[in-house]
Amino acid sequence: MKLPLRPSLSACSSTWSRPFLRSSSTTSKGHRAAPLAGITVVSLEQAIAAPFCTRQLADLGARVIKVERPKVGDFARHYDTRVKGIASHFMWTNRSKESLALDLKNEKDHGVLMKLLEQADVLVQNLAPGASARLGLSHDALKEKHPALIVCDISGYGQDGPFRDKKAYDLLIQSEAGMLSITGTGKEPVKVGISIADIAAGMYAHTNILSALLQRGKDGRGCRIDISMLESMVEWMGFPMYYAFDNAAGPVPAGASHASIYPYGPFEAGDGQAVMLGIQNEREWASFCTGVLQQPELATDPRFSSNSLRTQNRDELKAIICTAFSKLTADETIERLEAASIANANVNDMQGVWNHAQLKARDRWSEVQTPVGAIRALLPPGSTKAADQGGYGAQMGSVPDVGEHNEAILKELGISQCRG
Repeated sequence: MKLPLRPSLSACSSTWSRPFLRSSSTTSKGHRAAPLAGITVVSLEQAIAAPFCTRQLADLGARVIKVERPKVGDFARHYDTRVKGIASHFMWTNRSKESLALDLKNEKDHGVLMKLLEQADVLVQNLAPGASARLGLSHDALKEKHPALIVCDISGYGQDGPFRDKKAYDLLIQSEAGMLSITGTGKEPVKVGISIADIAAGMYAHTNILSALLQRGKDGRGCRIDISMLESMVEWMGFPMYYAFDNAAGPVPAGASHASIYPYGPFEAGDGQAVMLGIQNEREWASFCTGVLQQPELATDPRFSSNSLRTQNRDELKAIICTAFSKLTADETIERLEAASIANANVNDMQGVWNHAQLKARDRWSEVQTPVGAIRALLPPGSTKAADQGGYGAQMGSVPDVGEHNEAILKELGISQCRG
């Protein structure tokens, strides 16, 4: 049975009988309608976690209205100027959105937001803990008037507990969650080079909102979702936590190599280029010794006859591998690895990724408009350009300027003027 995403009048108050705000969702010719077409998301967002969540909702066809501070907007707009003067983080997480600039400490602007929420399906916020509640935007404050509204709060540590008011940035959460204890080389911890805690929180916010929309289609009720960066990051730390179960020692930091499987990591070839490879089982180890190292006797060498022994004696084994690879270029090394069916990869820099042959062959690049012109953008994983595959064409809309959509949104709401 097909379930409606927006509840009927019989399921909740008459507030939800009002017409939808216009949808910014578009569908490519021949594609099915985007999964979230007709859903309106209002987001009080900044930095990465909430914007990454709502951009994915926008990819799926939701109309996302990004509420920003007048003039300055989301502070992530100013992290750097790498994309023709616009910040790289902002370009990545804010396509297909409308920007509404409001000063929420101003009574009239606050009233605009409250009117907007009358026709919204989802409210997302990652303001400082307690800030949304002070603005009357908590689930408790909204649920009586808007019983079908889904409210998603994203914060560093959650909306209660002793760490509730503690400032939380990505690196700090990586540290609290134990990530830094398993990175680096053992001499110094190294942060993950992307905002992994923000991304984890954004992903869990995204999937929880999708689940809440499905649930609302069954019973007509909204809910509150409380996402913390710490809990999201700790969930991703499941393997090292269980590895250290019952007070056992945790994984030893191993640089770009695997902490508990060897050989699994980067090795330098004779031309100075690194090659990444991974051995997962004894069959592969024997094939590696014979076909790649061309030293079949190593397969039964008592120092290396199991993964545990190879890990224990990794320094000795690394020297043997590097000596063999020193006689080959990186391309020649990869040829041997491929012939022996050993998993391998190039160690790409960012230009190598932009120009990756597999992404090009699968036609994964699209284009989005921005305040500084069109730029390339990767299609969301799972979406398709081929209408005959029964999928949806991802919404790849513009990256907005601050307050770009104020006039249009206020006109929809029947409001003539607004600050910002």
